[in-house]
Amino acid sequence: MPDKQRPYRVIISGGGTGGHIYPAVAIANQLKALNPATEILFVGAKGRMEMTRVPEAGYKIVGLWISGIQRRLTIDNLSFPIKVISSIRASHKIIKDFKPDAVVGVGGYASGPLLYAATARNIPSLIQEQNSYAGITNKLLAKRVNKVCVAYPNMEAFFPAEKLVLTGNPVRSDIMDSNSKREEALAHFGLQKDKKTILIIGGSLGARTINKSIAAGLQQIVEAGYQLVWQTGKAFFEEAQAQGEKYAVKGVKVFDFIKRMDLAYAAADVVISRAGALSISELSLAGKPCILVPSPNVAEDHQTKNAMALVQQHAAILVRDIDAQKELIDAVLTLAKDEEEQQRLCKNILKMAKPNAAADIVNELIKLIR
Repeated sequence: MPDKQRPYRVIISGGGTGGHIYPAVAIANQLKALNPATEILFVGAKGRMEMTRVPEAGYKIVGLWISGIQRRLTIDNLSFPIKVISSIRASHKIIKDFKPDAVVGVGGYASGPLLYAATARNIPSLIQEQNSYAGITNKLLAKRVNKVCVAYPNMEAFFPAEKLVLTGNPVRSDIMDSNSKREEALAHFGLQKDKKTILIIGGSLGARTINKSIAAGLQQIVEAGYQLVWQTGKAFFEEAQAQGEKYAVKGVKVFDFIKRMDLAYAAADVVISRAGALSISELSLAGKPCILVPSPNVAEDHQTKNAMALVQQHAAILVRDIDAQKELIDAVLTLAKDEEEQQRLCKNILKMAKPNAAADIVNELIKLIR
């Protein structure tokens, strides 16, 4: 069992998307659950969404002046080496001031400089890779850190085999018991009990193809008797809100961002989602029948690989991004009518859940500290 007597000091670094941020918060929450006196500091990238989401979760965060390399020649690219040097210096100061027992990287720009500085000082270090295809920051850090916690098997192609631990992805603990909150969820979103609910989540930053497809098929969904909880992301929110207002009385609820995802899952009968690693982990724990539309704009098409891991176990339905505008509405209306298929998908996706991921990662971290 982890040592409950001593409070640790831990830095957790990374971010950029919800897929990095929420596992980081889940790890922090698990550390606090073991010992509330544990001190945690987050380190993120200035201007990125972690600078808002982490304080909302109740944790302090410090921002580094760092960003990624663009594929075309830009001013940002020219300043990239300066940002890296500046961020490594800032990271050394953060580490010197905070004096961590260990550091955790979850991927994203900020975890590079922070873990580089920490490993240079021989501080126990661990990275967590959420996807079936490793991110560039984690690949670069793998040789320097002590452990690599992964969500998928066969990750030896990216990381030293002796450092790998298969833990799954940590998710917000409130999602694990989301299905017990159905009445609260329907009241929260203002939904009717006697109607089925379709939940659309395009990831924390939105998904244009999914949004366009839903906007085009809104009338069909409403006329078929379904209500909708639709997270659009910021870029599409105004357009979706204008469309959704016409059907608000029919139960179309539009949000740029949903803070209470536990209630969104609790209300949902069927889910349409991107196939990011975190989304898949949450859907598995919530046990929801889902249609996955993998983003084509990711390294090595890793969202399709994530989705296929479920499709091969008859645990999800796949609609390719290129086909979504023709096929997505028909697919969701077909699934929403088919109770047997919903139950089959629920049963199979629940088998893929890893509810102890956060605890397993924290146990690995505490072993390193000792």
